[in-house]
Amino acid sequence: MNKKIIAIVLLIVGIALFVWGYNMSQAAEEQIREAWTGSFSDKATWLMIGGGALGLIGILQLAFGKK
Repeated sequence: MNKKIIAIVLLIVGIALFVWGYNMSQAAEEQIREAWTGSFSDKATWLMIGGGALGLIGILQLAFGKK
């Protein structure tokens, strides 16, 4: 049961970080930066990557973790 709780927490934190990074990338300042440089800021990018990784770990742990 303890591993299941950790997996759920990882999934929730991963989703929250990804959404935070996505919202940051949609801000007006980020849109202007993307227009000039062709990419988002490092912070927005790392939030989305980290959130996706944590979410994936949480999903895999829930799906394939020992019960």
